Amino acid sequence: MAEPIRGMDLGVAHSKLLLRTVSDVRNNHELQRLGVSEGDTQRMNMCQAVNDALRTTLATDDTSVVFGEDVAFGGVFRCSVGLAEEFGTERIFNTPLTEQGIAGFGIGLAAMGHTAVAEIQFADYIFPAFDQIVNEAAKYRYRSGNEFDVGGLTIRTPCSAVGHGGHYHSQSPEAFFAHVPGIKVVMPRSPIQAKGLLLAAIRDRNPVVFFEPKILYRAAVEQVPVDDYVLPLSKAEILKPGKDVTVVGYGSQIYALENAIQMIERDMPGVSCELIDLRTILPYDAETVVESVNKTGRLVVAHEAPRTQGFAAELAAEIQERCFLRLESPIERVCGLFVPHPLVFEKMYMPCAVRTYEAIKRSLKF
Repeated sequence: MAEPIRGMDLGVAHSKLLLRTVSDVRNNHELQRLGVSEGDTQRMNMCQAVNDALRTTLATDDTSVVFGEDVAFGGVFRCSVGLAEEFGTERIFNTPLTEQGIAGFGIGLAAMGHTAVAEIQFADYIFPAFDQIVNEAAKYRYRSGNEFDVGGLTIRTPCSAVGHGGHYHSQSPEAFFAHVPGIKVVMPRSPIQAKGLLLAAIRDRNPVVFFEPKILYRAAVEQVPVDDYVLPLSKAEILKPGKDVTVVGYGSQIYALENAIQMIERDMPGVSCELIDLRTILPYDAETVVESVNKTGRLVVAHEAPRTQGFAAELAAEIQERCFLRLESPIERVCGLFVPHPLVFEKMYMPCAVRTYEAIKRSLKF
């Protein structure tokens, strides 16, 4: 077994970040502030949490519709299972295999006042819809002088690596959309986060692209509050406080960062790392990261997407501008390699816990 793992249990299945028990939910400060920590909970994986958010939307908003390829029978990942039977096929329905058409149809529905929740079956196939999202949805309010908008549009799409997806079912294209004013971009890390952030995205009066790391659909399991709740968009969460280095990520990458921190703190006694989940990528919460880096003097940013022009570059540039005199070492980026997402060599491509461990160590020893 490769150093520095040395027998550690890695991955989401062993994560201490997940709220697996009712007691964990009761003691969570964010859920306490939202008033849902004392209510009933139900054990859900992330797929079921997304389903619960969709069901809540359909039950509380008569204008809401859910649509996409194979959505009516539950979708390829089963995120919409049972909804057509419960709410009818006029509100949950299949579309032709046309991502541009799905996005365009959603824009039209939202422009007429509906809550449109579209699904692009894989994030890798969102690119035919790029023009509709970037040139229509993102600009609709601006070009009408705020007379019209498509704020009721949310586009859900499964993203990121799953272990066997290859180059057409593994990509993380969030940075393409993070360059576009007029939309929001969100990526949750867990079932509780997925439900609360998806409900927030659907109810936000701006079009939102909601990326769902598909490897977490079955792997991440929590006690999810049954009540209706929304988590704040554009607000990062400090998952673990620390004093020596700030480590930032989002989505499924959070669990690799958690493991890297555990190894660093085991091997470098006295060191403590601050772990931040951005949650919203556009517009992102720079203030939380700035405050953390001004305290620690160091920053490591990680994501699955390729390093070149990836979102980590934006965050690194922003932090060096705002924290330059407080930095003790160069900002480290731990990202996917600049190659098409490979199949056989996926493990070499991924910004895993060991690569992150080495980056944190470089930052601390600089």
